Amino acid sequence: MGTITIKEVSRQYGITPDVLRYYERAGMIPPVTRTAGGIRDYQEEDLGWVELVLCMRSAGLSVEAISEYVRLARLGEDTIKDRLALLQRQREGLLARQSQITQALERLNYKIARYEDALKTGVLDWSKKED
Repeated sequence: MGTITIKEVSRQYGITPDVLRYYERAGMIPPVTRTAGGIRDYQEEDLGWVELVLCMRSAGLSVEAISEYVRLARLGEDTIKDRLALLQRQREGLLARQSQITQALERLNYKIARYEDALKTGVLDWSKKED
């Protein structure tokens, strides 16, 4: 297998090379393997970290939380308890956000149904406070 460059990884994951460099600089991924000439040469393990960061970021985890997780992971098995606690805290935050999103969707669905009905009937009852 040849060198997997930052450009190839960028294209593969749909993010810019600058974002990949930022992830590394911010500690969101461990330092990427480099060639003897200093060029980034992404290995399977490096790609696994990129995928993890993209997943965590898409879920809304902060740069700080991801960096802390990576720092702990790089310290080894003695940090399993701390990593577990960090992930559990993040899960709780995501569940709270999920609840807020569900409530917002319910409200939007209600309003959409009211407006769709109004378009069909030609009448929108403005006497209801929440419209």
